[in-house]
Amino acid sequence: MSEQSRKVIVAVDGPAASGKGTFAKALAARLDYAYLDTGSIYRAIAHEVLERGGDPTNVEDVKPVLETIKYPLPDTVLKNPDLRTPRVEDATPHIGAMQEAQAAVRSYQEDFVKNPPDNAAGAVLDGRDVGTSVFPQADVKFYVTATPEERAKRRYQQQKDDNPGLTPEMVLKDITLRDARDMNRQFSPLRPADDAHILDTTEDTPTETLEKGLAAVKAKIAPPRMKNGTGKFRFGR
Repeated sequence: MSEQSRKVIVAVDGPAASGKGTFAKALAARLDYAYLDTGSIYRAIAHEVLERGGDPTNVEDVKPVLETIKYPLPDTVLKNPDLRTPRVEDATPHIGAMQEAQAAVRSYQEDFVKNPPDNAAGAVLDGRDVGTSVFPQADVKFYVTATPEERAKRRYQQQKDDNPGLTPEMVLKDITLRDARDMNRQFSPLRPADDAHILDTTEDTPTETLEKGLAAVKAKIAPPRMKNGTGKFRFGR
């Protein structure tokens, strides 16, 4: 890919319920870039494995599903509300820890960046290892985090209506276990890239986090031009 046609890559990593998805989606909208939630791909894999009656901890059950992960996947797959069910959420970390699954999702991300929807000038991708393993050459990297207690509180508010037996203590335990699993997995563990901008959302509002992110992008990339007075940034193609 020539330098002129190369797409800008913004990597957003961080632990569960840190606010990275909200931040990444808002950042992409303000920059007029394409957005990809890489976690939705892992959840889609987990969902399909379960639908086929497979074991998400068994790589042999997962491999046939990986053969179906080709860009672009339809919204009916990536935005299926069943991807947020507890059983899929519980299965997804096991998929994410598999080197074979990471390779399939990495290939999908690479294709997304090469040919983003609507030929956008750049792409914002959020996940666990985007800035460290998938795109270490990303133009701008963020690591979005918050205290485990704050993240547990957010996740509890999201899930309590659908799970009457849920307690804040249960969610905090799950968050803590997931952090340990993600940070200590053998392949592509969760960690901030050395050159990542750390955004702690424990006390910051989504708007405050977004403004910090925009400032970091504008400081790193050539000054933008405004797009037709809409208030969205579009960097020169």
